[in-house]
Amino acid sequence: MRAPISSEPAQPGVLRTAVVVNPTKVTDLDDLRSTITRALGAASWPDPIWLETAADDPGAGQCVQAVRDGAQLVFACGGDGTVMACVTALAGTDVALAVLPAGTGNLLAANLGLTDDVATAIEVVLQGGRRRIDVGAVGEQSFAVMAGMGFDAHMLDATNDTAKKHIGWLAYVAGAVKHLRDRPMRLRITLDGRPAFTRRPRTVIVGNVGRLQGGMRLLNDARPDDGLLDVAVLSPRSLRHWAALGWGVLRRKDTVTRMETFTAARVEIRSTRNQPRQLDGDLIDPGRDLIVTVRPKALLLCVPQPATAPDLAHDAGAARHEADEIRSLR
Repeated sequence: MRAPISSEPAQPGVLRTAVVVNPTKVTDLDDLRSTITRALGAASWPDPIWLETAADDPGAGQCVQAVRDGAQLVFACGGDGTVMACVTALAGTDVALAVLPAGTGNLLAANLGLTDDVATAIEVVLQGGRRRIDVGAVGEQSFAVMAGMGFDAHMLDATNDTAKKHIGWLAYVAGAVKHLRDRPMRLRITLDGRPAFTRRPRTVIVGNVGRLQGGMRLLNDARPDDGLLDVAVLSPRSLRHWAALGWGVLRRKDTVTRMETFTAARVEIRSTRNQPRQLDGDLIDPGRDLIVTVRPKALLLCVPQPATAPDLAHDAGAARHEADEIRSLR
């Protein structure tokens, strides 16, 4: 078990920072370093501690080292795996996490309404927006967005990294198509210790916030600081069911065909056989169980100030989605 991290609380104003970066996700490390250092220097913040991830440590160890070296705020710059590792390390501390979008997924950045522009993301940090949010926990790993078992993890596993690099979230569509006709799972689901119920779904999503790849909002009522996890059980049986389900999600209906939703602080999902699993868009080992608990308001997160929301939108539709997410995070 990782040793606990202690730190001084992150306060508004000048902070000592660290950058935890996945070098394989950044095209030009020198340019990134220059951009961050220059932006922090213009605000009279000290140069950051710079730590690169490694194949055997996607970011958690680097976060621990950063905090021991006095960092009060950590920039996570990488894909979903890097961000999740930083969330795991910083949950339960007073060290703030700032997400610098990189990679191709980055679900947390999408739910924050952040663009892929590093300068804009740094400006969010300097403006001082902070919010404590819940995190979900699966074993010793923590996540900020969602965990899943079944089709969603199959889709991630089938998505080509090269395609993600070139066409972004659209690459997931190809991965999804490969598994639309897979057989359903046989699951037993227990919520907060209440009597278990059985289902034969294609996937189960346990979410802290609601947005998936491509800006699709699956869980309309999910709030990141309510002390609860939102659960979606998706049970399409045919391509027609998939189409109806997708249309309902896109239209953000309160009731979506072939989808049940629940809330709980502890979610136990047990399958009759091994199933693919994912946390925050990053695959973990397959297993028969997915047991998820919530850690209320465990993570101090840098979020956009309400006044900056319009500047972060790519178009009017994105602006509406981002405004919803920002209101839920504030």
